[in-house]
Amino acid sequence: MSKTQGKNPRDLRSARWFAPDDLRSFGHRSRLMQMGLGQEDWEGKPFIGILNTWSELNPCHAHFRHRAEDVKRGVLQAGGIPVELPVISVDESFTKPTSMLYRNLLAMEAEEQIRSHPLDGVVLMGGCDKSTPGLVMGALSAGVPMIYLPAGPMLRGNYAGKILGSGSDAWKYWDERRAGNITDAQWHGIETGIARSYGTCMTMGTASTMTAIAEAMGLCLPGASSIPAADSNHIRMSAACGRRIVEMVWEDLTPDKIVTDASIRNAAIVAMATGCSTNAVVHLLAMARRGKVALDLEDLDALGRVTPLIANVRPSGKDYLMEDFYYAGGLRALMSRLSDRLDLGVITVTGRTLGETLEGAEIYNDDVIRPLSNPVYHEGSLAVLRGNLCPDGAVIKPAACDQRFQYHEGPALVFDSYPEMKAAVDDENLDVTPDHVLVLRNAGPLGGPGFPEWGMLPIPKALIKQGHRDMLRISDARMSGTSYGACVLHVAPESHIGGPLALLRTGDIVRLDIPGRRLDMLVDEAELEARRAAWVAPKPPYERGYGWMFSRHVTQADKGCDFDFLTAAFGPAAGEPDIY
Repeated sequence: MSKTQGKNPRDLRSARWFAPDDLRSFGHRSRLMQMGLGQEDWEGKPFIGILNTWSELNPCHAHFRHRAEDVKRGVLQAGGIPVELPVISVDESFTKPTSMLYRNLLAMEAEEQIRSHPLDGVVLMGGCDKSTPGLVMGALSAGVPMIYLPAGPMLRGNYAGKILGSGSDAWKYWDERRAGNITDAQWHGIETGIARSYGTCMTMGTASTMTAIAEAMGLCLPGASSIPAADSNHIRMSAACGRRIVEMVWEDLTPDKIVTDASIRNAAIVAMATGCSTNAVVHLLAMARRGKVALDLEDLDALGRVTPLIANVRPSGKDYLMEDFYYAGGLRALMSRLSDRLDLGVITVTGRTLGETLEGAEIYNDDVIRPLSNPVYHEGSLAVLRGNLCPDGAVIKPAACDQRFQYHEGPALVFDSYPEMKAAVDDENLDVTPDHVLVLRNAGPLGGPGFPEWGMLPIPKALIKQGHRDMLRISDARMSGTSYGACVLHVAPESHIGGPLALLRTGDIVRLDIPGRRLDMLVDEAELEARRAAWVAPKPPYERGYGWMFSRHVTQADKGCDFDFLTAAFGPAAGEPDIY
């Protein structure tokens, strides 16, 4: 779109910094000149911020240093001025205690970078688990035109002729090593072959889940979330994002026109059909609220009941990884299969409707992207549970666990800390049976602290050696999207603030009913009241810094774990000062 067809150059947000004939704008222009720019470089041209989460400690984003240059090339081709701004990387691999602790920090940084700088539009570069929701949450609150560029999944892992999936196969072979079934040399071979390129996890983990959600929400160019990071199409997609964001500025295509009730519902349906990570729940709730969309656990569970899982990708699927998903047609192909369930009239970052962006989508492998008549699982990826153990909800991934746990009753084996649990499960003399229910508490948003991915509790070594590979596990923690098994997660309210999980004792009988969406401890109310009266609240986990702020303002899992002071007001009209 030409400038004459849309926004006037004088109305650019950046013009407030550079256009006026006053002393402050003199300072801004002179500082641009200090960096080698001249008037012809910026006058009448939109400034495009490139928010880059590259880091040398984030292998998922190792290529972003180069991809930023590809985005800049696209911006220049379209007549914009690209400016790269670094933001916190929130890498999944090395950040302790968990990158989830810093998702909201990224959201705040992204919002403040956009608000405080002369940016007319932004390209958000993310992909590793928390970077997608963090960047999108911040950009939604800032309100300027934005487009999301996913990092893309890494290539398939390989060892001794076997295809390996990040996370999922690490857990699988670690159990075999604990059982004494693989050698140190084999373990080392798996270690060296499981991650063969830059890019995010190539299973349908949290990274691919969230980038698929971003695309289904309309925030990515069509097909962007499926391209492997090492594929040359990813380079071209990066440049295309740069070109398109300039057009979006002139069209004044702001995120509030894209993120709506309908587009959020589309994203939830697509997430269920992909076999999404349980983390999708907490992130989608937070993103929806930033977009002023009322979404709750009941909405997600209702969609999960009627949306079949059709992406045959690990860990919910059996045979394939994200590279195969891309070759099979990618997310556009999957959405075309769901077209009668989606609102095809919503607007995307292309300026066209979702239906228009799906025209011509083809499916090249019916086993990877299954027809609705032959799903991987008859319902969606996630189920939301309620009961006296989780009055505010809990989440399970039914398709990724042994189906004998659809109904289960057994005695609890309760641990108050991760070190306590780890020592116990490695004790071959632990008194445990396959019917026991492993419970880890004090691992929620406050108790972790930060809501760590501890929810896939290791199977006790005693059971591993007997051949068992799954058992019911319950926690107020999260688990990696690459994980699997009968794990009930996000128990809310968490035990750290006195939720019912804090009252459970070893030996109490726990009942799980997935079809009935129930999770209960079979303890009478009088006994629970006595335990509640005796419960002593733990100290807050932090006394200073960001952690202090986090621990006083983070909401619970069922509300998305955003900060309470960031969900009350949205967009420039709600808080951007008119200082120019």
